[in-house]
Amino acid sequence: MFGFSRTRLPVTAEQQQWVDGSFVRLASIIGADRLFAPTVLPTAEFFPDPYNPNSPESLSLMASRVARSMEIDPTQIELTLFQTHHDVTRTLVPFGNWNSSGAGGLYFHDPDRRTRISINQTQMKNPMALVGTLAHEFGHVILLRPGLVKRDEPDMEPLNDLLTVFLGFGIFSANSAFQFEQYTTNESQGWSTQRLGYLSEEVWGYALARYALERDELKPAWRKHLVTNIATYMERSLAWLRSQSAPKLLGSAGPLRATLQ
Repeated sequence: MFGFSRTRLPVTAEQQQWVDGSFVRLASIIGADRLFAPTVLPTAEFFPDPYNPNSPESLSLMASRVARSMEIDPTQIELTLFQTHHDVTRTLVPFGNWNSSGAGGLYFHDPDRRTRISINQTQMKNPMALVGTLAHEFGHVILLRPGLVKRDEPDMEPLNDLLTVFLGFGIFSANSAFQFEQYTTNESQGWSTQRLGYLSEEVWGYALARYALERDELKPAWRKHLVTNIATYMERSLAWLRSQSAPKLLGSAGPLRATLQ
């Protein structure tokens, strides 16, 4: 009615421009061909190792697979765990509602020694969030270690989140952006929420839509692995891009990389 399209973009024009511009920027600094690597899925094909949330070996194996998929040498990274006070507080207050935006991982940059990455121990309970956190922290290795991006740039952390989409780990990062958990034990019950990453669910959805469009995946099979909110925002964004006949930003990987070099 009245000539208006029903398809609406779930992000602002400013957010759309930032995502699009950042895709082009990432292509210019790491190579457009990296966008066309296989999309990593939460399946045994990509993560065949048995997983034990209490096992440091499981963390090491998963970290190695994530690192290699991102073309990083895992032997050059010192990986540790750190504890959170969240679970301790929960046991002291039997009935409670908790909100947390605590770090899922920490990156320590020291040019004179091996890269150190520490993972929040609570992430071990959720393999999806763990992979997303590892991908984000390894993104620091790609962008910061060689000095491709300055650490004090205002959008460095959001750009690092977007890098995980660019390199095929967007399912894990986006699904972990907002976590809701209900719990009941002999001593307590309640619910908790946790925000991971620096992008909103709407921006994650648009970023994944842009990722799909650049790869000519108008009906991506990996959509089924996304949580409902992210999948909805992705589909709305992709529908809008198609309705606007939005051009691809990167073209084919080969010609663009040759141009950028």
